[in-house]
Amino acid sequence: MTSPKGSTRVVHVALIGNLLVAATKLVAALWTGSSAMMSETVHSFVDCSNEVLLLYGLRRASRAADVHHPLGYGRELYFWSFIVALLIFAIGAGVSTYDGIIHIRSPRAISDPTVNYVVLGLALVFESVSWIISMRQFRSAKGSLGYYEAFRQSKDPTSFMVLFEDSAAIVGIVIAALGTVGSVQLHDPRLDGVASVLIGVVLAGVSFLLTKESKSLLIGERADRQLSESILRIAGAERRIGRANGVLTMQLAPDQIVAALSLDFEDALSAAEVEAAVADIERRVQAAHPHVVALFVKPQAHGSFRQRGAVGFEEPRAPDPG
Repeated sequence: MTSPKGSTRVVHVALIGNLLVAATKLVAALWTGSSAMMSETVHSFVDCSNEVLLLYGLRRASRAADVHHPLGYGRELYFWSFIVALLIFAIGAGVSTYDGIIHIRSPRAISDPTVNYVVLGLALVFESVSWIISMRQFRSAKGSLGYYEAFRQSKDPTSFMVLFEDSAAIVGIVIAALGTVGSVQLHDPRLDGVASVLIGVVLAGVSFLLTKESKSLLIGERADRQLSESILRIAGAERRIGRANGVLTMQLAPDQIVAALSLDFEDALSAAEVEAAVADIERRVQAAHPHVVALFVKPQAHGSFRQRGAVGFEEPRAPDPG
């Protein structure tokens, strides 16, 4: 699980890099009149605004629980991540595609392609530094999972959003460079507009993936399966528990999880003994998993648990034979 400090560091690095890239691209776009370079400028400024929103979401999500939000504000990060994904499509992809179409219909030659090459080279360096840092964090967080599987299972949108943004930026720089080369060498300024449209297509594809995953997190995803199994083992080890029926988990933020346990207590226990057992389980779960910010325990006979369907609950796995 990615730490909030690590996520904040990655976003700060990406923001600084994108500010440098956006400034250099804007100068080049105004100087040369390149459509692809203007699309890249818009792309970089959208990335800057996205990083600001992610930082805002991280800060809002870290606020303590209060009367109006008893489980805290963790899901604000998922909300702002969803907004970021929409902005990539609405502004980044939309403006790039529109500008490219305009340039194809009314082509204008690039006045000084050398400026484009220099700026794109600098942008590639800045984006590559940010990409390497975000990739290192994502790789350390994914463990043995594959990259796409880790993306689908990640509970920290800042890690994969920055990585996807940087990857799209690098692809966009390559497309812009090819568009500039083709426009100059083939004496066809429409190719610069085509490059702008292709950049818009790349951004639209990235936006689709990020929107889909951000929406899933915003609606509510269960926590990692291993955490559920650990909670069930802790509860099952309590001598006053007849059976740990199942556990329901919900990810509120990358470092905030709420869990509900269904436990079948021994029939002979008094109310005070049940309370003591619950307190011991809560203490051990909190010690093993500090990210579990709330644990709710429901005393429930196993037969009743099974009869009601237990939708969303994860049950203990049968031990492997041998």
